[in-house]
Amino acid sequence: MSNSLRSVRTLTALCGAVLLWSAPAREAAAQTPPRSAYEELQTFSGVLNHIRINYPDSVSYSELVAAAIRGVLRSLDPHSSYHSRLEWERSTALERGELVSVGIALEEVEDAATVLAVAPRSPAAKGGIVAGDRLVTVNDTSVSGIDMRTLQLRLAGEKGSKVRLRLERGPRLEPDTFSVTLKRNPFEVRTVSLVRLVDSITGYLRLEDFLGRAPDEVHDALQRLRGLHAKQVILDLRANPGGIVTYAVQIAGEFLPKNTVVFRTRGRKRDVDTTYVTKRDGDFRDLPLVVLIDERSASAAEALAGSLQDHDRALLVGRRSFGKALIQSFFLLPSGDVIWLTVGHVVTPSGRVIQRRYHGLGYEQYLSFAGKSGAEADTIAVFKTDAGRPVRGGGGIVPDIDLPISAPLPVWWSAAADSGFDDAVSDSVAQTLPATPAARAAWLKASTEWRDKLVPPFLARVRSRLGVTAAADNLLERRLALILALRVAEVRWGPDAREEFVVRNDGTIRLATEQFPRLRELLAPPK
Repeated sequence: MSNSLRSVRTLTALCGAVLLWSAPAREAAAQTPPRSAYEELQTFSGVLNHIRINYPDSVSYSELVAAAIRGVLRSLDPHSSYHSRLEWERSTALERGELVSVGIALEEVEDAATVLAVAPRSPAAKGGIVAGDRLVTVNDTSVSGIDMRTLQLRLAGEKGSKVRLRLERGPRLEPDTFSVTLKRNPFEVRTVSLVRLVDSITGYLRLEDFLGRAPDEVHDALQRLRGLHAKQVILDLRANPGGIVTYAVQIAGEFLPKNTVVFRTRGRKRDVDTTYVTKRDGDFRDLPLVVLIDERSASAAEALAGSLQDHDRALLVGRRSFGKALIQSFFLLPSGDVIWLTVGHVVTPSGRVIQRRYHGLGYEQYLSFAGKSGAEADTIAVFKTDAGRPVRGGGGIVPDIDLPISAPLPVWWSAAADSGFDDAVSDSVAQTLPATPAARAAWLKASTEWRDKLVPPFLARVRSRLGVTAAADNLLERRLALILALRVAEVRWGPDAREEFVVRNDGTIRLATEQFPRLRELLAPPK
């Protein structure tokens, strides 16, 4: 693209106008000689001057410059962004714990602020918000057009304060909407949230993100599972939004030999264009491993999963990952404002680019590829694992065993959860059960009892209090029974019973466990 065309497109984005060019006009522009950077800046200065003299409404230069910066960054890629000094100060206050979040990670998907992950036991989780919900308003103010980092900051506030959210769920053309009011209260943030045995030889480890002390927590969890005599492990990266991508190197190092390439980063500067390798022989390099991913696994989670797959070190089970793996750095401006700028891409050992394509695509096209097959030009290329198994790029990591997407919970579920209907029903049933080990063991596998005791009174309460039909087919009733029964286990027998319930009744964990006897065959070179 010529410099003049790039300039016109940039100014179009800045001014919010739509220009329709005729074919002769485009041809004439293409033949225009390139202009110097000084001339381009003079053009922009001229635009500002015309606005100052002719625009009927009052507008400050600072507003125009901020809009210009945002437009320029948006023209580069979908994830570079600009933040004012006030937003940066608010961000650091959140990191220091002076502000409290509600526990959701947001990502822009198909031009909507979409919930990528919900922190366990957070205000958002208690309010019935689930991954995939789309945020519409915050305190009755539309979030349309707001950058995701800025929006995350708006959700944070003083301890004990409240924020009202309106969300939608379901098809984009005919969504269901609901509102929840969340109280900002601190909640326990555990990077490794669950560690226990699935059966006598299978360990399970859930990693929520790549922040805090993630590498140390993963190492300690694996040591704990080894102490419990686990002979094989399931690493759960589902709904893991990522974090510090270099943490993936340290965690991969637990499972790989010394000097193994984990991933490469490619950028303009030499310090970005780097190959990351393991520093030592991993303590668990011979441990049979299955990794779980889904459409909400992003960033560092994708880098780790892709590396383990390329080295035939783990079998991946679940659904195609989100497709976002960029290296970003922040740069302070003289004004105190900050830009987050993409400086590189993550590439797996086999050469796959995890980040879904954005060059040559419209912004909405790019967003629509989240967790789906990428652009055709990307998916044509076939890469090989160390053993010669074929894998493809094209946006995200495709698992070795692909599972269907489960149907979303209906919108009335979240309204009921926000009102505490689920807790009321589960708590009342919990009080009727004996607090004995035998009763606990029986409850963990009593799927028929869950459905009979919990679902009818819950649906009756929803229908009478919310005034909705709350129709539930067989699959939905089973899912509701599972959620409500989990709450019963925790209330009656404590957190340990809750964790045991999760690992014993999650269908994906059960399927992953079944793969271990033939793991060597599944990861073997193709015949």
